[in-house]
Amino acid sequence: MGDDPGRLYRLDGVAHIAGVINNEPRRCISNVRRQQGMRLDERYVPYLQMAGLYHLARLNDRWFRLDEPLVSAFVERWRPETHTFHMSFGECTITLQDVAYQLGLPVDGHYVSGCLTDFHLYIEGGRPARQWFHELLGVVPPENQVQKFAVNCTWFQETFGECPDGADEETVRCFARAYIMMLLGTQLFADKSGNRIHIRWLPYVARLEEMGGYSWGSAALAWLYRCMCQVANRHVVKLAGPLQLLQSWIFWKFPSFRPTGYDEIRWPLSSRWSGYNPGISNKGPRVQMVRLKIDLLQPRDFIWIPYSALHVIQVVHPEVLEPRHTMLWRCVTSLISFAVVEWHQVDRVLPQFGGVQPPRVPP
Repeated sequence: MGDDPGRLYRLDGVAHIAGVINNEPRRCISNVRRQQGMRLDERYVPYLQMAGLYHLARLNDRWFRLDEPLVSAFVERWRPETHTFHMSFGECTITLQDVAYQLGLPVDGHYVSGCLTDFHLYIEGGRPARQWFHELLGVVPPENQVQKFAVNCTWFQETFGECPDGADEETVRCFARAYIMMLLGTQLFADKSGNRIHIRWLPYVARLEEMGGYSWGSAALAWLYRCMCQVANRHVVKLAGPLQLLQSWIFWKFPSFRPTGYDEIRWPLSSRWSGYNPGISNKGPRVQMVRLKIDLLQPRDFIWIPYSALHVIQVVHPEVLEPRHTMLWRCVTSLISFAVVEWHQVDRVLPQFGGVQPPRVPP
């Protein structure tokens, strides 16, 4: 039975789940996020700081579980045309400001991209990928651990799970590179496989000293936007991407959905919900319950500016508040992550920055 043309989402002709929710009242997405099984060794810290990923690494050192029914109900409100959640009180969305506060990622910098042509054979400088593995990580993954452009997570975890005591500087550097590749591949840019690390990160870890010059925050947000746009399609049920950002944003912005007993605020702000275990039973009924709560939300139930309170500001790392980063938070601009290009439409959510949203004039 074909989709009703009147219910098709207009950008690419796929059926948005919101248009058929009555036919699938208990639809619940599943997440494919994999917790990185590699301990944060203190010897990696200088390299993580150099790469601009130290705050994310601290966050990753704590356990995280996704509340799938909660996120499912919110994704139903996501509109790919505007990259915003459409609520009864207006539009809201996850912005570069939220990425900075929640994950502690740099926003200003070069875009994260690169050409993947013949990437399985040659990376930068015309050298075979296997040679790059040997030079950068000191070991080459066996053939049975490689799938097209990616290497199995289990190989990384088994090979680089613990850096040996007394390791020399070059060995520590190799383990730090592997840790960073796992961090990027599982925490920020996970795909739907949930268990592979793309080799596109090799050219980045080859130049650790330059990694801090990239806009990891905008790349992560671009990928989250794309993943939510994909799962907004009624025929897609698996959600990937930086899901800790998504769930923490919901908790910070919508107090009525917060779990109780998580009042201690730490940096980065997503770590506030560390250890939260939403449970895995009754997902269908919970989706319906959350959907009803969203339908009944009032303007007072949404915190437009949650980061201005003194008890929040005092834990924020000053690095993310540098003007070169903050000046980009309100920019209407494109967000780039390799072939993914999404639009940062903050002009639709001005109250999130203390502004007034003018009424929209119908075309």
